[in-house]
Amino acid sequence: RKPAYIGGFRDDQFAQLEARLPALRKDRLLVVALHIPLFEEPGKDSFRDGDRERLFALLRDFPHVLVVSAHSHAQRHVFHGAASGWQGPAPLHEYNVGTASGAYWSGVKDAAGIPDATMADGTPNGYAVLDVMAGGTYALAWHNARDAADTSIGLHAPRVLRRGAYPGWGVFANVYMGMDDTRVEYRIDDGGWLPMQKVLQPDPALLAENMRDDAAEALRGFDRSPEAEVSQHLWRGALPTTLDAGEHRIEVRAFDRWRGEVRAGTRYRLQDRKP
Repeated sequence: RKPAYIGGFRDDQFAQLEARLPALRKDRLLVVALHIPLFEEPGKDSFRDGDRERLFALLRDFPHVLVVSAHSHAQRHVFHGAASGWQGPAPLHEYNVGTASGAYWSGVKDAAGIPDATMADGTPNGYAVLDVMAGGTYALAWHNARDAADTSIGLHAPRVLRRGAYPGWGVFANVYMGMDDTRVEYRIDDGGWLPMQKVLQPDPALLAENMRDDAAEALRGFDRSPEAEVSQHLWRGALPTTLDAGEHRIEVRAFDRWRGEVRAGTRYRLQDRKP
């Protein structure tokens, strides 16, 4: 339907699935790739419930299933359970994959003439790799298309804070492959590791880019960066203001389900109040 449309399957597509699935081995990974995600945002109707339930019924007896979906130009992991109609013995993993074009090649161009392309959830444009192993197991990785260091975490923090001020400002970590149960920690200088809190809000790094676009008198690129939307993989940690004046190092680490420990770092400065 137009202008919006709802995901689903035609009868001939179900007929093809019903004919092919019984012939597949159940000791291998079954990958279901589709454009429109199976999950729905609260209050939105973006996939026909009956079609989703019919698909889930066909997949229920397969012990190793991965769903990969597209469409959103953002990135997230969803684990389907009874609430969305999945009746398998373990939650069904759906990976909604980011895109090579990011936010449709929008944003300011770099020295090579390539637009920033950061997606609305703060994920950089890039590509995913799926490794399939024996026994139906798999591993996923997301790679930033233009980051030679292949950074897995984007950080945003204030550059300077007043020493002794109320610690109401924090460092934000956008863990691009983060899930609800991902362990994310941070430390200042060589201090102990502290847990970061998962937050549902836009990535402030992209919000800052939106503000720069707003303040510009002319377009800074062919299209401006997308309006920042709530990120599903953002964490926050409060920055202490009682340390010595001067620069302090922020380290963040996250424990990726497949790649293990990944890190990123930045700095902020504490400044004594001037009279």
